[in-house]
Amino acid sequence: MKIVFMGTPEFAVPSLQALLAAGHEVDAVVSQPDRARGRGGAVTSPPVKREAQRHGLLTLQPERIRSQEALDRLRRIGPDLAVVVAYGQILPPSVLGIPRLGCLNVHASLLPRYRGAAPIHWAIINGEGETGVTTMWMDEGMDSGPTALQAATAIAWDETVGTLHDRLATLGADLLVETVRRAENGTCPRIPQDASLATRAPLLRPEDEIIRWNRPARAIRDHIRGMNPWPVAHTTAPEGRLKLWAARLADPLTPAGGRSPGEVLAADSRGILVQAGQGQLWLTEVQPPGGRRMPADAYARGRAIRPGIRLGG
Repeated sequence: MKIVFMGTPEFAVPSLQALLAAGHEVDAVVSQPDRARGRGGAVTSPPVKREAQRHGLLTLQPERIRSQEALDRLRRIGPDLAVVVAYGQILPPSVLGIPRLGCLNVHASLLPRYRGAAPIHWAIINGEGETGVTTMWMDEGMDSGPTALQAATAIAWDETVGTLHDRLATLGADLLVETVRRAENGTCPRIPQDASLATRAPLLRPEDEIIRWNRPARAIRDHIRGMNPWPVAHTTAPEGRLKLWAARLADPLTPAGGRSPGEVLAADSRGILVQAGQGQLWLTEVQPPGGRRMPADAYARGRAIRPGIRLGG
């Protein structure tokens, strides 16, 4: 088969590598344009483009995939199948209709749960114990097309977005190779999704990063790990914005007893103990304004964080 691969970030790289390792013919790679990134504003190529160049593959970077120039180029290639992994642009019908067999997508959830742009983040934020990857035949909706194959995996209580992202990228790559094999021999399923079971995983907004201390301690802990390593949860401390990288539940979880949510109850070698709406949790790794990540106990000593101080303003 002639395959066009469409992807941009690091999550998509294992899928491209797996297709090539399995001996599939990738006739072109489509990625987002190079962008200026970082404080210095240096123009950087997407990870998928860099991987494609390592293998000498034709790489296209249209500003808009729906442009006439991009459509004409894809039609000239004449792919049998398009594989889409975190490409970053919505594919219109004019693109979806070009490949002879259609467009296969690798999505980082067990569809129809967590449709949207941030399924890994929201699965952890919501305290899920399981997630996975789904290969899906794309339609015009948001992750609503018929599913092909799925693979599930457990989410550990201390797992972060970073570690789960890497595991799902590898799991998705393996599932993609099997899906493409079945598409090639005509045995790939097309299972309609039950829309009544769908949940959303929208793009994260700046306000989603803010810790709400009136929530239960377990929900706050899950929120913190669901923002690690990006975009990072934060609260306000006496000196300004305090980024929160890691936390664990206090044992046992005791009633508030008149303490206010966000109130610091203790600061010692274990970290910083904070009252939540229900229960307490230990902050174990933080980052002060303009500073680096550090153990919470070191931060407390250096900034004189004492019981009675209230986080969250």
